[in-house]
Amino acid sequence: MGAAPRALVIGGSLGGLFAANLLLRQGWDVEVFEQSARPLAGRGAGIVTHPDLFAALGRLGIDINVSGGIGVDIECRVTFDREGRELGRLAIPQCLTTWGRLHSLLLAAFPAGRHHLGHACTAVEQDAAGVTAVFANGHRTRGDLLVAADGIRSAVRAQFAPAVQPRYAGYIAWRGLVEEGALSAATRRDLFPRLAFSLPPAEHMVGYPVAGFDNSVREGERCFNFVWYRPAPADGPSAALPELCTDIEGRRHEMAIPPPLIRPQVIAAMREAARACLSPQFVEVVEKTPQPFLQAIFDLESEVMHFGRVALLGDAAFVARPHVGMGVSKAAGDALALAAALARDPTDPVAGLRDYAAQRLRFGRTVIAHARALGAYLEACAQGREDAGLRSRLHTPQAVMRDIAVTCDF
Repeated sequence: MGAAPRALVIGGSLGGLFAANLLLRQGWDVEVFEQSARPLAGRGAGIVTHPDLFAALGRLGIDINVSGGIGVDIECRVTFDREGRELGRLAIPQCLTTWGRLHSLLLAAFPAGRHHLGHACTAVEQDAAGVTAVFANGHRTRGDLLVAADGIRSAVRAQFAPAVQPRYAGYIAWRGLVEEGALSAATRRDLFPRLAFSLPPAEHMVGYPVAGFDNSVREGERCFNFVWYRPAPADGPSAALPELCTDIEGRRHEMAIPPPLIRPQVIAAMREAARACLSPQFVEVVEKTPQPFLQAIFDLESEVMHFGRVALLGDAAFVARPHVGMGVSKAAGDALALAAALARDPTDPVAGLRDYAAQRLRFGRTVIAHARALGAYLEACAQGREDAGLRSRLHTPQAVMRDIAVTCDF
């Protein structure tokens, strides 16, 4: 028997670990290279699950029922008005989890000796026989193919498709997690276990219960995750993004700012805005979240997903606005499609990557278009265009409960 084909996975977050685990179980010799020198555990917040995510976990034989399950099951959605009264309710069962919970499961399933921290990929070299990854620490390694799962600012994509850049949508999301036990009994009653909305003009708040900081899903030990979309133009007379992204030392960050570096006055202003426009339930959530953080909302659309022996996966290829709630499930679907395409002819990885790219390009473009459509009202408001037609179509309790973060048959 010949040596097993070798796969290099650049990026040790969820997409990279899905791909690495699936290929390993398919007989590939796989190594993962993560640029961060520190473990990624604990990053991120809440995640809405979809069928592709469960399909990938099932293919890996990961028991999602261990320790009480993968997340919190909800039965319905609810929208509150400014006074905290219920405006509407819609029954949509879902499971809501966290980045940390998924990452711990996927990391535990992958051999520790094949997962390398502190490896920032700086270049990729390829020829007819293979591909070589070059790292900032001087390490070089060769394989039969390379999977770029290194996120929205992918260094690998930058080498092969430098023109593909994230596009700012004109608004940001404040995000955060608060422990269930920190909330009042009345707020816990209204928010657990439901996916909830508050819809002030030109803004959009959504929140839902997830596993607690210790991954517990037991009542009283969970967390509540919120995502609050607010206009923040990047330039012009009403530009807010530069101010939001300037840290406590006066440095400007382009896309995201480490939470501890957010200036106290920025967080104070955000909490004051919550008191002015959100329902009381969400006001309490925002007030009691110990470390909120902000995320500039971008989308990114690749025209090509493979370059010879190199394939893009997850956020390295497509980033959809969070309204679809599909980032992690899309990455899991990419990994499933990649493994299936390579399984059809293990002796010809280039053909497999070509088939994979053709399939997932169509899917990625569809998700991007859907996410942009869902965010059209917020984008218009950020541009100073309060569009009554968009508001009536996209910013009503019925519309958001029906369309936001639901499973779609693309």
